[in-house]
Amino acid sequence: MPRTSGVAFYLLVLVVLGAAAGLFVAGMLPKLKRQEVVAEQTRDLAVVRVRTSQAVPAPAGVPLALPAELRPATEASLLARVSGYVRKWHAELGDQVKAGQLLAELDTPELERELGRAEAQLKLAEAAHKLADSTAKRWQELFAAKTASSQETDEKQADVEFKAAAVGTARAEVQRLQQIAAFALITAPFAGTVTARSLDLGQLVEAGGNRELFHLADTSRLRVFIHVPQAYARGIKKGQRAELVLAELPGRPIPAHVVRTAGAIDAASRTLLVELEADNTDGGLLAGGYAQVRLSDVETDRPMAVSANALVFRAEGAMLVSVDAGGTARFHKVVLGRDFGSAVEVLEGLPAGARVILNPPDSLTEGVRVEVVE
Repeated sequence: MPRTSGVAFYLLVLVVLGAAAGLFVAGMLPKLKRQEVVAEQTRDLAVVRVRTSQAVPAPAGVPLALPAELRPATEASLLARVSGYVRKWHAELGDQVKAGQLLAELDTPELERELGRAEAQLKLAEAAHKLADSTAKRWQELFAAKTASSQETDEKQADVEFKAAAVGTARAEVQRLQQIAAFALITAPFAGTVTARSLDLGQLVEAGGNRELFHLADTSRLRVFIHVPQAYARGIKKGQRAELVLAELPGRPIPAHVVRTAGAIDAASRTLLVELEADNTDGGLLAGGYAQVRLSDVETDRPMAVSANALVFRAEGAMLVSVDAGGTARFHKVVLGRDFGSAVEVLEGLPAGARVILNPPDSLTEGVRVEVVE
Protein backbone atom coordinates (compact mmCIF):
# COMPACT_ATOMS: atom_id res chain seq x y z
CA MET A 1 0.00 0.00 0.00
CA PRO A 2 2.72 2.47 0.87
CA ARG A 3 4.62 1.47 -2.31
CA THR A 4 1.60 2.22 -4.48
CA SER A 5 1.30 5.64 -2.88
CA GLY A 6 4.98 6.47 -3.81
CA VAL A 7 4.46 5.64 -7.48
CA ALA A 8 1.38 7.79 -7.62
CA PHE A 9 3.31 10.65 -6.08
CA TYR A 10 6.04 10.45 -8.76
CA LEU A 11 3.46 10.32 -11.50
CA LEU A 12 1.78 13.40 -10.07
CA VAL A 13 5.12 15.25 -10.03
CA LEU A 14 5.81 14.30 -13.64
CA VAL A 15 2.36 15.50 -14.69
CA VAL A 16 2.88 18.81 -12.91
CA LEU A 17 6.34 19.28 -14.49
CA GLY A 18 5.01 18.42 -17.96
CA ALA A 19 2.14 20.85 -17.53
CA ALA A 20 4.59 23.56 -16.39
CA ALA A 21 6.89 22.88 -19.37
CA GLY A 22 3.95 23.06 -21.75
CA LEU A 23 2.84 26.33 -20.27
CA PHE A 24 6.41 27.68 -20.57
CA VAL A 25 6.73 26.63 -24.19
CA ALA A 26 3.29 27.99 -25.04
CA GLY A 27 4.24 31.34 -23.53
CA MET A 28 7.73 31.64 -25.09
CA LEU A 29 6.99 30.68 -28.71
CA PRO A 30 4.89 33.80 -29.54
CA LYS A 31 7.49 35.99 -27.88
CA LEU A 32 10.30 34.45 -29.92
CA LYS A 33 8.22 34.83 -33.08
CA ARG A 34 7.62 38.48 -32.33
CA GLN A 35 11.34 39.01 -31.73
CA GLU A 36 12.14 37.39 -35.08
CA VAL A 37 9.59 39.64 -36.85
CA VAL A 38 11.02 42.76 -35.18
CA ALA A 39 14.56 41.73 -36.16
CA GLU A 40 13.47 41.20 -39.76
CA GLN A 41 11.70 44.58 -39.85
CA THR A 42 14.79 46.23 -38.40
CA ARG A 43 16.95 44.70 -41.10
CA ASP A 44 14.46 45.91 -43.72
CA LEU A 45 14.46 49.43 -42.35
CA ALA A 46 18.27 49.52 -42.32
CA VAL A 47 18.33 49.20 -46.16
CA VAL A 48 17.19 52.40 -47.93
CA ARG A 49 14.94 51.72 -50.91
CA VAL A 50 15.39 54.19 -53.75
CA ARG A 51 14.32 54.79 -57.34
CA THR A 52 16.93 55.67 -59.94
CA SER A 53 17.08 57.27 -63.35
CA GLN A 54 19.67 57.11 -66.13
CA ALA A 55 21.39 60.36 -67.12
CA VAL A 56 20.70 61.16 -70.81
CA PRO A 57 22.09 63.76 -73.27
CA ALA A 58 20.60 67.20 -72.79
CA PRO A 59 17.88 68.22 -75.28
CA ALA A 60 19.14 69.79 -78.48
CA GLY A 61 18.77 73.53 -78.57
CA VAL A 62 16.58 75.42 -80.98
CA PRO A 63 18.06 76.09 -84.45
CA LEU A 64 20.83 78.66 -84.18
CA ALA A 65 19.64 82.06 -85.47
CA LEU A 66 22.20 84.84 -85.86
CA PRO A 67 22.09 88.36 -87.33
CA ALA A 68 23.81 88.64 -90.69
CA GLU A 69 25.10 91.30 -93.07
CA LEU A 70 24.58 90.94 -96.83
CA ARG A 71 27.40 92.07 -99.11
CA PRO A 72 27.99 91.76 -102.87
CA ALA A 73 30.22 88.95 -104.06
CA THR A 74 32.48 91.59 -105.67
CA GLU A 75 32.43 95.36 -105.31
CA ALA A 76 34.80 98.21 -106.12
CA SER A 77 35.08 101.97 -105.76
CA LEU A 78 36.29 103.56 -109.00
CA LEU A 79 38.59 106.56 -108.42
CA ALA A 80 40.43 108.88 -110.81
CA ARG A 81 43.98 107.91 -111.81
CA VAL A 82 44.49 111.14 -113.80
CA SER A 83 43.45 114.72 -113.20
CA GLY A 84 40.99 116.23 -115.66
CA TYR A 85 37.49 117.39 -116.40
CA VAL A 86 34.52 115.11 -116.98
CA ARG A 87 33.78 115.18 -120.70
CA LYS A 88 31.03 112.58 -120.76
CA TRP A 89 29.58 109.76 -118.69
CA HIS A 90 27.88 106.67 -120.11
CA ALA A 91 26.47 104.80 -117.06
CA GLU A 92 23.72 105.83 -114.69
CA LEU A 93 22.75 104.67 -111.22
CA GLY A 94 21.35 101.13 -111.30
CA ASP A 95 22.66 100.31 -114.79
CA GLN A 96 23.89 96.80 -115.51
CA VAL A 97 27.32 97.00 -117.15
CA LYS A 98 29.72 94.46 -118.65
CA ALA A 99 33.40 94.01 -117.91
CA GLY A 100 35.43 96.60 -119.86
CA GLN A 101 32.40 98.77 -120.67
CA LEU A 102 33.12 102.52 -120.89
CA LEU A 103 31.63 104.42 -117.96
CA ALA A 104 33.03 107.95 -118.37
CA GLU A 105 35.56 110.04 -120.33
CA LEU A 106 37.87 112.74 -118.96
CA ASP A 107 39.54 115.68 -120.69
CA THR A 108 43.21 115.83 -119.66
CA PRO A 109 44.79 118.83 -121.44
CA GLU A 110 47.84 119.01 -119.21
CA LEU A 111 48.58 115.32 -119.63
CA GLU A 112 48.12 115.59 -123.39
CA ARG A 113 50.64 118.45 -123.58
CA GLU A 114 53.08 116.46 -121.45
CA LEU A 115 52.64 113.45 -123.73
CA GLY A 116 53.24 115.61 -126.81
CA ARG A 117 56.42 116.97 -125.27
CA ALA A 118 57.62 113.44 -124.50
CA GLU A 119 56.92 112.30 -128.05
CA ALA A 120 58.92 115.26 -129.41
CA GLN A 121 61.80 114.38 -127.10
CA LEU A 122 61.65 110.82 -128.42
CA LYS A 123 61.95 112.05 -132.02
CA LEU A 124 64.95 114.23 -131.08
CA ALA A 125 66.61 111.31 -129.36
CA GLU A 126 65.99 109.04 -132.34
CA ALA A 127 67.43 111.65 -134.73
CA ALA A 128 70.51 112.11 -132.54
CA HIS A 129 70.98 108.36 -132.37
CA LYS A 130 70.70 108.05 -136.16
CA LEU A 131 73.31 110.78 -136.67
CA ALA A 132 75.67 109.26 -134.12
CA ASP A 133 75.32 105.85 -135.72
CA SER A 134 76.19 107.11 -139.23
CA THR A 135 79.12 109.13 -137.84
CA ALA A 136 80.48 106.08 -136.04
CA LYS A 137 80.30 104.03 -139.24
CA ARG A 138 82.30 106.69 -141.18
CA TRP A 139 84.93 106.78 -138.45
CA GLN A 140 85.18 103.03 -138.65
CA GLU A 141 85.99 103.38 -142.38
CA LEU A 142 88.60 106.08 -141.63
CA PHE A 143 90.14 103.90 -138.98
CA ALA A 144 90.35 101.03 -141.44
CA ALA A 145 92.10 103.38 -143.88
CA LYS A 146 94.60 104.37 -141.16
CA THR A 147 93.42 108.00 -141.28
CA ALA A 148 91.68 108.07 -137.83
CA SER A 149 92.97 107.12 -134.45
CA SER A 150 91.59 104.29 -132.34
CA GLN A 151 90.72 106.75 -129.55
CA GLU A 152 88.52 108.89 -131.80
CA THR A 153 86.82 105.81 -133.25
CA ASP A 154 86.00 104.45 -129.76
CA GLU A 155 84.57 107.83 -128.75
CA LYS A 156 82.22 107.85 -131.73
CA GLN A 157 81.07 104.31 -130.93
CA ALA A 158 80.45 105.23 -127.29
CA ASP A 159 78.41 108.22 -128.44
CA VAL A 160 76.19 105.85 -130.42
CA GLU A 161 75.52 103.77 -127.31
CA PHE A 162 74.81 106.91 -125.29
CA LYS A 163 72.30 108.13 -127.87
CA ALA A 164 70.67 104.66 -127.97
CA ALA A 165 70.18 104.81 -124.19
CA ALA A 166 68.62 108.26 -124.55
CA VAL A 167 66.21 106.87 -127.11
CA GLY A 168 65.22 104.07 -124.71
CA THR A 169 64.62 106.57 -121.89
CA ALA A 170 62.50 108.83 -124.10
CA ARG A 171 60.47 105.88 -125.41
CA ALA A 172 59.81 104.61 -121.86
CA GLU A 173 58.58 108.07 -120.85
CA VAL A 174 56.21 108.16 -123.82
CA GLN A 175 54.86 104.71 -122.96
CA ARG A 176 54.36 105.73 -119.32
CA LEU A 177 52.38 108.82 -120.28
CA GLN A 178 50.34 106.85 -122.82
CA GLN A 179 49.38 104.33 -120.13
CA ILE A 180 48.40 107.17 -117.79
CA ALA A 181 46.39 108.84 -120.57
CA ALA A 182 44.46 105.59 -121.02
CA PHE A 183 42.99 106.14 -117.55
CA ALA A 184 41.10 109.11 -118.95
CA LEU A 185 38.65 106.43 -120.11
CA ILE A 186 37.01 104.97 -116.99
CA THR A 187 35.86 101.39 -117.65
CA ALA A 188 34.14 98.69 -115.59
CA PRO A 189 36.64 96.18 -114.13
CA PHE A 190 33.95 93.48 -113.95
CA ALA A 191 30.31 92.93 -114.82
CA GLY A 192 27.92 94.28 -112.26
CA THR A 193 25.53 97.05 -111.22
CA VAL A 194 26.38 100.73 -110.83
CA THR A 195 25.27 101.37 -107.24
CA ALA A 196 26.62 104.92 -107.00
CA ARG A 197 27.63 107.76 -109.38
CA SER A 198 29.12 110.99 -108.06
CA LEU A 199 30.33 112.91 -111.11
CA ASP A 200 28.81 115.33 -113.61
CA LEU A 201 29.77 117.10 -116.83
CA GLY A 202 32.65 119.57 -116.48
CA GLN A 203 33.50 118.42 -112.99
CA LEU A 204 37.18 118.57 -112.07
CA VAL A 205 38.56 115.33 -110.65
CA GLU A 206 41.98 114.98 -109.06
CA ALA A 207 44.30 112.01 -109.49
CA GLY A 208 44.96 110.13 -106.27
CA GLY A 209 42.00 111.70 -104.48
CA ASN A 210 39.54 109.84 -102.27
CA ARG A 211 36.46 111.00 -104.15
CA GLU A 212 34.56 108.04 -105.58
CA LEU A 213 33.38 108.44 -109.18
CA PHE A 214 31.44 105.17 -109.48
CA HIS A 215 30.68 102.29 -107.15
CA LEU A 216 30.28 98.96 -108.91
CA ALA A 217 28.91 95.78 -107.33
CA ASP A 218 28.28 92.25 -108.58
CA THR A 219 25.08 91.25 -106.78
CA SER A 220 24.37 88.02 -108.66
CA ARG A 221 25.83 86.29 -105.61
CA LEU A 222 25.85 87.65 -102.08
CA ARG A 223 28.33 87.10 -99.31
CA VAL A 224 26.73 86.71 -95.89
CA PHE A 225 28.76 87.29 -92.72
CA ILE A 226 27.79 86.08 -89.25
CA HIS A 227 29.56 85.87 -85.90
CA VAL A 228 29.04 82.43 -84.33
CA PRO A 229 29.43 82.17 -80.51
CA GLN A 230 32.36 80.09 -79.31
CA ALA A 231 30.08 77.39 -77.87
CA TYR A 232 28.81 76.59 -81.40
CA ALA A 233 31.99 77.30 -83.38
CA ARG A 234 33.08 73.65 -83.56
CA GLY A 235 29.77 72.72 -85.19
CA ILE A 236 30.32 74.98 -88.23
CA LYS A 237 31.61 73.12 -91.30
CA LYS A 238 32.40 74.18 -94.86
CA GLY A 239 29.45 73.42 -97.16
CA GLN A 240 26.96 73.40 -94.27
CA ARG A 241 23.45 74.42 -95.29
CA ALA A 242 21.65 77.44 -93.86
CA GLU A 243 18.65 79.69 -94.50
CA LEU A 244 18.37 83.46 -94.78
CA VAL A 245 15.27 84.94 -93.18
CA LEU A 246 14.26 88.52 -94.04
CA ALA A 247 11.48 90.48 -92.39
CA GLU A 248 10.32 91.80 -95.76
CA LEU A 249 10.05 88.25 -97.14
CA PRO A 250 8.03 86.38 -94.49
CA GLY A 251 7.73 82.66 -95.06
CA ARG A 252 10.29 82.72 -97.89
CA PRO A 253 13.64 81.53 -96.54
CA ILE A 254 16.56 81.88 -98.94
CA PRO A 255 18.99 78.92 -99.12
CA ALA A 256 22.66 79.59 -98.40
CA HIS A 257 25.75 77.57 -97.52
CA VAL A 258 28.97 78.08 -95.59
CA VAL A 259 31.97 78.78 -97.84
CA ARG A 260 34.69 79.59 -95.29
CA THR A 261 35.40 80.53 -91.68
CA ALA A 262 38.05 82.69 -90.05
CA GLY A 263 39.57 79.59 -88.43
CA ALA A 264 40.14 81.40 -85.13
CA ILE A 265 38.04 82.90 -82.35
CA ASP A 266 37.98 86.69 -82.15
CA ALA A 267 39.47 87.51 -78.74
CA ALA A 268 37.35 90.65 -78.38
CA SER A 269 33.92 89.08 -78.98
CA ARG A 270 34.69 85.34 -78.47
CA THR A 271 32.98 84.60 -81.75
CA LEU A 272 33.96 82.92 -85.02
CA LEU A 273 33.56 84.93 -88.22
CA VAL A 274 31.76 82.78 -90.80
CA GLU A 275 31.12 83.62 -94.45
CA LEU A 276 28.18 82.13 -96.34
CA GLU A 277 27.09 82.51 -99.94
CA ALA A 278 23.61 82.89 -101.38
CA ASP A 279 22.45 82.92 -105.00
CA ASN A 280 20.84 86.20 -106.07
CA THR A 281 20.55 85.89 -109.83
CA ASP A 282 16.92 87.02 -109.65
CA GLY A 283 17.90 90.16 -107.69
CA GLY A 284 15.50 89.40 -104.87
CA LEU A 285 18.04 90.27 -102.18
CA LEU A 286 19.49 93.74 -101.73
CA ALA A 287 23.17 93.99 -100.88
CA GLY A 288 23.93 95.89 -97.70
CA GLY A 289 20.75 94.70 -96.06
CA TYR A 290 20.13 92.90 -92.75
CA ALA A 291 18.98 89.31 -92.41
CA GLN A 292 18.97 86.42 -89.99
CA VAL A 293 20.79 83.17 -90.68
CA ARG A 294 19.28 79.95 -89.37
CA LEU A 295 21.62 76.99 -88.88
CA SER A 296 19.54 73.95 -87.96
CA ASP A 297 22.20 71.23 -88.06
CA VAL A 298 24.90 72.64 -85.80
CA GLU A 299 26.40 69.63 -84.02
CA THR A 300 27.72 70.35 -80.52
CA ASP A 301 28.92 68.18 -77.65
CA ARG A 302 25.75 68.02 -75.61
CA PRO A 303 26.22 67.54 -71.84
CA MET A 304 24.19 65.07 -69.78
CA ALA A 305 20.85 65.93 -68.24
CA VAL A 306 19.13 64.46 -65.17
CA SER A 307 15.74 64.80 -63.57
CA ALA A 308 15.45 67.98 -61.50
CA ASN A 309 14.25 66.03 -58.43
CA ALA A 310 17.57 64.15 -58.28
CA LEU A 311 19.47 67.20 -57.05
CA VAL A 312 20.68 67.47 -53.47
CA PHE A 313 21.91 70.79 -52.12
CA ARG A 314 24.48 70.55 -49.37
CA ALA A 315 27.03 72.95 -47.93
CA GLU A 316 29.43 71.96 -50.73
CA GLY A 317 26.87 72.98 -53.37
CA ALA A 318 24.69 71.06 -55.82
CA MET A 319 25.19 67.28 -55.64
CA LEU A 320 23.85 64.11 -57.20
CA VAL A 321 23.73 60.66 -55.62
CA SER A 322 24.44 57.61 -57.74
CA VAL A 323 24.29 53.87 -56.99
CA ASP A 324 27.43 51.86 -57.76
CA ALA A 325 27.53 48.21 -58.83
CA GLY A 326 27.62 47.06 -55.19
CA GLY A 327 24.44 48.92 -54.24
CA THR A 328 26.23 51.71 -52.35
CA ALA A 329 25.26 55.38 -52.47
CA ARG A 330 27.96 57.71 -53.88
CA PHE A 331 27.75 61.52 -53.73
CA HIS A 332 29.03 63.69 -56.64
CA LYS A 333 29.54 67.45 -56.59
CA VAL A 334 28.35 68.72 -59.98
CA VAL A 335 28.36 71.88 -62.09
CA LEU A 336 24.94 72.69 -63.49
CA GLY A 337 24.07 74.20 -66.86
CA ARG A 338 20.71 75.09 -68.38
CA ASP A 339 17.50 74.47 -66.46
CA PHE A 340 14.79 72.83 -68.59
CA GLY A 341 12.20 72.73 -65.81
CA SER A 342 11.71 69.00 -65.28
CA ALA A 343 15.36 68.34 -66.14
CA VAL A 344 18.65 70.12 -65.57
CA GLU A 345 21.90 70.09 -67.52
CA VAL A 346 25.01 68.67 -65.81
CA LEU A 347 28.25 70.11 -67.19
CA GLU A 348 30.78 68.46 -64.87
CA GLY A 349 31.06 65.96 -62.03
CA LEU A 350 28.77 63.12 -63.11
CA PRO A 351 30.44 59.86 -64.24
CA ALA A 352 29.44 58.52 -67.62
CA GLY A 353 26.59 55.99 -67.46
CA ALA A 354 25.76 56.76 -63.83
CA ARG A 355 22.29 56.01 -62.43
CA VAL A 356 21.18 58.78 -60.10
CA ILE A 357 18.79 58.44 -57.17
CA LEU A 358 15.48 60.27 -57.50
CA ASN A 359 14.23 62.22 -54.46
CA PRO A 360 17.14 61.14 -52.24
CA PRO A 361 16.19 61.31 -48.52
CA ASP A 362 17.98 63.85 -46.32
CA SER A 363 19.23 61.04 -44.10
CA LEU A 364 21.17 59.47 -46.98
CA THR A 365 24.95 59.61 -46.50
CA GLU A 366 28.03 58.50 -48.43
CA GLY A 367 28.54 54.72 -48.43
CA VAL A 368 25.05 53.74 -47.23
CA ARG A 369 23.70 50.52 -48.69
CA VAL A 370 20.60 51.08 -50.83
CA GLU A 371 18.16 48.87 -52.66
CA VAL A 372 16.98 49.94 -56.09
CA VAL A 373 13.24 49.67 -56.58
CA GLU A 374 12.06 49.47 -60.17
